[in-house]
Amino acid sequence: MKPFALNIAILCSCSAIVAVVGDVGTATSYDPPYLPTKCRGSRLDQFPEGGFFVAASEGLWDNGAACGRRYLMRCISGLKRPCKDGFIAVEVVDLCRASPCPATLLLSNKAFDAISRYPKAHVNIEYAQI
Repeated sequence: MKPFALNIAILCSCSAIVAVVGDVGTATSYDPPYLPTKCRGSRLDQFPEGGFFVAASEGLWDNGAACGRRYLMRCISGLKRPCKDGFIAVEVVDLCRASPCPATLLLSNKAFDAISRYPKAHVNIEYAQI
């Protein structure tokens, strides 16, 4: 095997390993007002620069330990092929306010726009804590 071909094989097997480490869940967007949050109340400085933040479902909330956790995520499927290419990094700032929560992660409108062509879609995601 040529050295170049060997490098490609190693890269392919590594990306397959990364995919197995991540979890699969669902996501949708949620609208403002985003304040107050369960993590830091009405503090404006809790939101990450760029506006990519999420509210976590009860399953990820972990009695508030999820506050500040960051996830690398991407859209993997949904009705009418909503997914945009690429990964985004998001930060947990709140607990989902609906019970039951409609998704694993509720994304800010800006974050959801980065992964989906349709603003009110319900999509399947792959995510991993970073």
